[in-house]
Amino acid sequence: MARPRAATYDDQRERILHQAAELFAVQGYGGTSMNEVAQACGVSKAALYHYVRDKSELLTLIALTHVQRLEVLTQDVLHLELPAQQRLERLIVRFVEEYAGSRHEHRVLTEDVKFLGAQKQGQVVAAQRRVVRGFSDLVQQVRPELAEAGLHKAVTMLLFGMINWMFTWLRPGGTITHEQMGTMVSDLFFGGLDAVVAQASPGQPPVPKAPKPSSAVVTKRPAAKKARNPGAC
Repeated sequence: MARPRAATYDDQRERILHQAAELFAVQGYGGTSMNEVAQACGVSKAALYHYVRDKSELLTLIALTHVQRLEVLTQDVLHLELPAQQRLERLIVRFVEEYAGSRHEHRVLTEDVKFLGAQKQGQVVAAQRRVVRGFSDLVQQVRPELAEAGLHKAVTMLLFGMINWMFTWLRPGGTITHEQMGTMVSDLFFGGLDAVVAQASPGQPPVPKAPKPSSAVVTKRPAAKKARNPGAC
């Protein structure tokens, strides 16, 4: 009969995943041993195996937990009763803010999933695609003519290009907060989105640009808060 889990099991496993993510992010997945993970977590190696079977499962849990959290965040914003542009603005800012506390997990997601087997990689990639689809659907709603020209997915990936590698240089507590950066990314994206021309395929009539939304729907965003914490970003 299996031993019942302690009430603190989930909290302890979450701490293990976070600590392991930091080690993988700093040392690399291949350069980190389970002994080092156990030592960093303050547990014995035997106790560590009570939470994960092996290092591969540890990597899988880090990547899946992170991307599933992003997926929940995406769905929460998608279901808000707001115009599409306001939902997309909020989603951009929420993502950047989420990365503030999970930059190690995000590095693992972007750099180490390649070490997983095909089945586990497939689970992670499927969740990532659902997240991208949420963004892409909102882009399509904001600029439907881009979808008609088959460009909304490309525009979405350009947006992810602005935020997905932020962990390499933006640090919590710097001169620029993640909240400010999220607002800046949103401003850059929507400022440029309006300038994108939906080019038609050769031999096809041009795709007309959709009219701008009414000013009664799109509200002006308040100015970004001034950074409180000095230091290098």
